[in-house]
Amino acid sequence: MEFALWMVHVLVAVAVVGLVLLQHGKGADMGAAFGSGSSGSLFGASGSANFLSRSTAVLATVFFLTSMGLAYFASAPKPGPVPLAVPTAPEAAPAPAEPADVPVAPESDKSGAIPK
Repeated sequence: MEFALWMVHVLVAVAVVGLVLLQHGKGADMGAAFGSGSSGSLFGASGSANFLSRSTAVLATVFFLTSMGLAYFASAPKPGPVPLAVPTAPEAAPAPAEPADVPVAPESDKSGAIPK
């Protein structure tokens, strides 16, 4: 989708440049009045100016919209590369087991004598 928008953007930019170069300035109207050849064109002397200026305005609007679309695509977060293996934390060593059959020494009383 982004690539297609880029292509439309570039084509519209080239078309806007071409239309701007085809248009003539305000001073060229005087030459057309004396038969410079544009008055016999398909659109007439003023018809071509209106057509070219309207076409330029439409293409400039499309250029503006494609620029905004490309800005949206540029600001959208892109997913990063997916790792092949997800690293995991190393397993904790198991706690040492206490022996179950170890005899416990009998508790002595305060006199210090060993119980029988």
